[in-house]
Amino acid sequence: MSLSGQAAPTRVRWRILALLMAVCFISHLNRLAMSVAGTERIIPDFNITPEKMGWVYTAFLACYTTGMILGGWCIDRFGPRVMLLAMGFGSALFGALTGGLGYGLVGTTNFLAGLMVVRGLMGLFTTPLHPACARAVSSWTPAKQVSWANGLVTFAAVLGMASTWPLFGSLMDWLGWPGAFLVVAGALFALTALWGIVGRDRVEQHPSANEAERMLVREPEGALPSVTNPAHGPAPPLLSRSLVLLALSYAAVGYFQYLFFYWIEYYFKDVMHLPIAQSRNNTTLLVLALGVGMPVGGWLADRTQRRHPGRVGWVLVPGIAMVLSAGFLFLGVLTREPFWIVTFFALAMFALGASESTFWQVAVRLGGSRGGTAAAIINTGGNGVGLLAPLLTPVISAAVGWQWGIAIGGIVGLLGALCWCGIDPVRAVPNSRRTELSNA
Repeated sequence: MSLSGQAAPTRVRWRILALLMAVCFISHLNRLAMSVAGTERIIPDFNITPEKMGWVYTAFLACYTTGMILGGWCIDRFGPRVMLLAMGFGSALFGALTGGLGYGLVGTTNFLAGLMVVRGLMGLFTTPLHPACARAVSSWTPAKQVSWANGLVTFAAVLGMASTWPLFGSLMDWLGWPGAFLVVAGALFALTALWGIVGRDRVEQHPSANEAERMLVREPEGALPSVTNPAHGPAPPLLSRSLVLLALSYAAVGYFQYLFFYWIEYYFKDVMHLPIAQSRNNTTLLVLALGVGMPVGGWLADRTQRRHPGRVGWVLVPGIAMVLSAGFLFLGVLTREPFWIVTFFALAMFALGASESTFWQVAVRLGGSRGGTAAAIINTGGNGVGLLAPLLTPVISAAVGWQWGIAIGGIVGLLGALCWCGIDPVRAVPNSRRTELSNA
């Protein structure tokens, strides 16, 4: 009981948030494990070329991107609880089947085709993960903490990716790569089952949440304006110039990120000829740098928007961050000392992460009452172009060298930064809301 005699809010919302973070962590580890297994075991053991392995990576991303809008519609139709159950059990199944292929499920002749099919279907089932988590967070978190809670879920996803090299790599060393996939799939299955028991779509549906917690979660935003409330005026055209440019810019971010996720360990191990342990540690450091850059960039963007309430305040941080990320990438490619290569690449990933949060803010702002659809559009752009990186990087590198294959990510990043010159989140908002949102 509180001092006022009223029952204190229960803490079910924290259990829901922790479970969402855990599901994101293990889902991203399960997703990115293919690149570790590919670099360290599958490519050398099965005599598969990097170009052919790129098709396996791209199969996941292509299905993931293609199903994204459908996944969003299903979340609206069936709710985040059901869709996270479908995501978790489906991803766990196809993660386990990946290991099954290593145990000879389809034979050596059809091994590569089997990998493409299994990983592609896994990508399709993974589609609802982030939209469903965001929907659940918004239904379970007080309005003033939603951005912070979403940031924790996103950081858990990045932490899962960063843990792939040391954690999944250690499992491979112990159990072999097929056994490692079975263990990770089992962990995702168990967490998904726990979500089925504990999770609910809304706080009102949970029997363990008391009225005080329900009132806390339903607490209005007060003076904060809602960017998705149609009462503030008509929604702007969804496919505006600014939103198209935003999607193109996020496509550059996606290409940059996926290049590193799928090929940087190969670059360290097979191009720079570093030991496996060092290659794993270097790759982990780069992904962690990306994750750390996200909250730092969000903090900088908040301060910049308050000090410069017009268009400049919205575009300054992401534009500069993307230019810096490309510059650091070029420096990393040009240098020859491993220490400085890793340092510059880490700075490139940190700067890229610093641009991330503004994309989602601007997407929701541009979409107005259709902010969720606008966010899905830019995410489709990010993954649609991002999926080209696993496929094109080895092809470009085979033709002109791996330094150029990596450097192309910086060129794409610069083009993405230029897109911010044409993005105007202020002008896209109806006149009746510009002053209100600028002063928020």
